[in-house]
Amino acid sequence: MIFDRNPAVIGHRGYGAGDLPVPGRAGEPPVTVAENTLPSILAAVDAGLSWVEIDVTRTADDDLVLRHDPTVDDGSYLVDLPATASGLPRLVEVLDALPPEVAVDVDVKTVLEDALDSPSRRTAALLLPVLRREARRRPLLVTSFDPSLLITLRDELPEVPLGLLTWLRFPLWHGIPAAAGLDLQAVGVHTGSCGLDHPDTRLRPLEHCVTVAHKAGLEVIAWCPTAERAPDYAAAGVDAMVVNDVPGVLAAVG
Repeated sequence: MIFDRNPAVIGHRGYGAGDLPVPGRAGEPPVTVAENTLPSILAAVDAGLSWVEIDVTRTADDDLVLRHDPTVDDGSYLVDLPATASGLPRLVEVLDALPPEVAVDVDVKTVLEDALDSPSRRTAALLLPVLRREARRRPLLVTSFDPSLLITLRDELPEVPLGLLTWLRFPLWHGIPAAAGLDLQAVGVHTGSCGLDHPDTRLRPLEHCVTVAHKAGLEVIAWCPTAERAPDYAAAGVDAMVVNDVPGVLAAVG
């Protein structure tokens, strides 16, 4: 079992995607935190979460930084920049600053260059020593759209649970068998694939899909449900939700 409560609420990119206002402490005014930064992660923890999700990608000097997109604000590609020039938080520094009781879903963004670079420079190889260290001090989950990365980690780091991510409106009748066939522990699906927000007559009820996933040994993670719809996903039996509205979802699902 990956999650110790059902459903677990996971902060998307920390406190949520984008730049978000966070209530100030002890009567102080609200502050704004940017996604995939330590302040955003800590804001999610302060709000009551025990799980956060972060995006990780590699840089030109074989470092790992927190970033969802392959480019920085000026359009430069991260894989062409050293970590210091990117201005982005380094993964190891963020994890070192994070209390060990905080569980982390490391959402790995592989890059085009992983197709050509030597195996030792690919994202999976760079991530392995970091995950080995972190697995000794905090709960981890690794998710990715790249099944080859997950297979590499599955073989090298069997103690860390892995989840296959599927893209917007990717059919559950493909995603769930794919994750099961890869011998993973979870499948992460966007709400657009679930039939609640975007009805699809070809899709069996979400409750049935979740039941099939559970029978196949998978936990189901829903990506980006709103506070209004979060109770519906909880009722369908999903094991976790990665959310942008942390306080709203917490209030909605108790």
